[in-house]
Amino acid sequence: MFKLKTLRDKIALSGTIVLFIGVGLLLFTFFTAFGFLSENLNIIGYKDFAALFGEALAPLIAACIRIMYIGIMGWIGSILTIRGITILSNLPSAAAKKVIVSPKPKQEAKAKAKEKEPEKKPAEEKSEPEAVVIVPQPVPTPQPSPSQQQQQQQ
Repeated sequence: MFKLKTLRDKIALSGTIVLFIGVGLLLFTFFTAFGFLSENLNIIGYKDFAALFGEALAPLIAACIRIMYIGIMGWIGSILTIRGITILSNLPSAAAKKVIVSPKPKQEAKAKAKEKEPEKKPAEEKSEPEAVVIVPQPVPTPQPSPSQQQQQQQ
């Protein structure tokens, strides 16, 4: 077997595997659905509705179960295919991100640097406000006098 040397190779392999599993499930679902739909349909005709429903419900329930199975298989297959494509398309960006770790300076060096540097006070700067909020005031509505209310009611 071959060895995967870098993290990029491992990510590429896992993305390819997930992609092919998703495509395989989609193909299997397609052929299962095609076989299910190409079967002969037996239409039952009875004069009695009770006998018709008794004979028809069992195959309908079996067909509903198969349709749900096919739908779930297609859903899972499409999700796996999308995840595989996402992994493979983000592969260059995953390799480009490198973490650079710099050694932390010792505490003694920090203490010496603080002793040597005099404290500087930042100059006060006047700055303009970034946003102005104007609170809306309630507008008083004129109340009609009692004589005006009586005139409006009449």
